[in-house]
Amino acid sequence: MGSIWHVCSTGWARCGRGAIVSTLGLWVAVTGACAQVTQIPDGQWRHLIGLGASVASGNTKASSLNASLDSVRLTYEDKWSLAGSALQSRTEGSTAARRAELKTQYDRDLSLQWFGYGSVAGLHDEAANIEFRASVASGLGYHLRRTADGYWDVSAGLGYSRDRFLAPTVIDGQSRRSRDRLELVLAQESTTYLSDGARLKQQARLLPSLRDAGEFRAELSAGLNVAINERLSLTASLTHRFDSQPGAGFSKSDTQFVTGVSLGLD
Repeated sequence: MGSIWHVCSTGWARCGRGAIVSTLGLWVAVTGACAQVTQIPDGQWRHLIGLGASVASGNTKASSLNASLDSVRLTYEDKWSLAGSALQSRTEGSTAARRAELKTQYDRDLSLQWFGYGSVAGLHDEAANIEFRASVASGLGYHLRRTADGYWDVSAGLGYSRDRFLAPTVIDGQSRRSRDRLELVLAQESTTYLSDGARLKQQARLLPSLRDAGEFRAELSAGLNVAINERLSLTASLTHRFDSQPGAGFSKSDTQFVTGVSLGLD
């Protein structure tokens, strides 16, 4: 299939469909697209929630709804994070995109520099023909930098994922309803405090297949968070995902850009 760009709250996103959707909308609530939770090492859970919508009528009939959740519990020895998001977009009475994702990760410091981690994630993405993807990963990481102005971590580990498709798709010349992957997980991420009220976060993950030579997935993301007050902030985020073997007829790349306003709950 081809690709489309569709409006997601106040931004646009690219998904694996063969049409173009252009939506002019009005915010009906705040959205936490890719803002960051306040992180204080006191063992308390802190949350960032969002809900956004856009509606268009007239020459184009389109609507978009997105919701998000980001939670963190941090101490001086470990960190537990939980993140979820959901998006539904319709144009001319047909669903253009329906996506939901939930993931959690636990990090435990082994020394001042080294840490271990484990993660679990679930994904539903109709545009990419994924009925459900379950992923688990575990490995070791290293704190290259950890100061009051931010951090920079690198990590490596092993991961396993299983995809179940909405419709059979041809992969490596065979029609399949599901696929398993054993993957190497190479990652780096950083957060930089540009000022007292502005933070920049970026993350990159490369996941080469350990079972099929030459196949790999890659995930890149970057987010800017600028505080308005103690609870509200302006956000902008860019996410790009690549799959070298998505199945016949589907795009290898998905790109999403979202801007909005986030609400933090401490």
